[in-house]
Amino acid sequence: MKLFDVYSLYPIEPVSGKGCHVYTADSTEYLDLYGGHAVISIGHAHPVYVKAVADQVAKMGFYSNSVENSLQQQLADRLGKLSGYDDYALFLCNSGAEANENAMKLASFHTGRAKILAFSKAFHGRTSGAVAATDNPKIQAPFNATPNVEFVELGDIEAVKSKLATGEFAAVIVEGIQGVSGIHEPGDDFLRTLREVSLETGTMLILDEIQSGYGRTGRFFAHQYSGIRPDLITVAKGIANGFPMGAVLISPEFEAVKGMLGTTFGGNHLACAAAIAVLDVMEEENLVKNAAEVGEYLIEELKKIDGLKEVRGRGLMIGVEIEGDASEMRRKLLFDHHIFTGGAGKHTVRLLPALGITREDADRFLTEFKACLQS
Repeated sequence: MKLFDVYSLYPIEPVSGKGCHVYTADSTEYLDLYGGHAVISIGHAHPVYVKAVADQVAKMGFYSNSVENSLQQQLADRLGKLSGYDDYALFLCNSGAEANENAMKLASFHTGRAKILAFSKAFHGRTSGAVAATDNPKIQAPFNATPNVEFVELGDIEAVKSKLATGEFAAVIVEGIQGVSGIHEPGDDFLRTLREVSLETGTMLILDEIQSGYGRTGRFFAHQYSGIRPDLITVAKGIANGFPMGAVLISPEFEAVKGMLGTTFGGNHLACAAAIAVLDVMEEENLVKNAAEVGEYLIEELKKIDGLKEVRGRGLMIGVEIEGDASEMRRKLLFDHHIFTGGAGKHTVRLLPALGITREDADRFLTEFKACLQS
């Protein structure tokens, strides 16, 4: 059997890693500034994480959600404390797309309404409802087309007001920072007004923090810079440092009804052990603070480089827009300078390193990036 060939692959296979570095079988070292799509939050092979996962799998890796699992409550307690949302409830699932699916479903259950308002260039996942709320026709099959999702331009608050005034929308969903489209911030003032309008119209506000959350921007969630509290917050990616996991943080106004949501693998013992270890490391090593400090340093130093069109982002969620082809720049960085980066559109290089990245590694990237530009 062959693999279904849907990925464009670099001819490189990392087989081990440590912190912000990965290694091939011949021990060639690469600086990882992409973290596998922002998934590696506390670094590759962190010893606390490795021990927690190994200890748990030696005891019990999985049982269904038909029995009690105290690890789920431990995770909820830790996450509530560190995020500032200890009065919210937690639903555990397997991925960011699934988290967004369940958030939109909860909003529809709660309001009795069918429609979702999303934004231009949004990316919310590849499952049916999530892809319908994603502004990319290339990944929408005819099956995904639905009149229940409408789009407006990010930042156009008057268009939002006009749509929500109809009373037809269960929720408006917005990313804390748009990642796939090239690191575009909604803006703190826009988020504050969006919160006001959603409250006035009885519309649930969903903050998709799948890429921008878990400390990446220098706050636990990117929307916390604006001071708002959404009705629903979706997380995944860095929540378990590579173990498949997603979650929805649910405000107290929602009522849980037996059977309204469900999942086979969500919140299993191994996933919870991994996620608890992530929070332990984040707190012990002050990784949110490090993300803020090293991220600010990187952004400021990048802005000093001549020839760049724009540098966008917060913390360690950074988009560097160049004049030329970003895919070619990424190839040069990878093959000539041994640095993994990400892409976001034709002209943007995306940086999403582990939250513990050092100034030394940041300086290495800056030096190599300048050399790459000059070549």
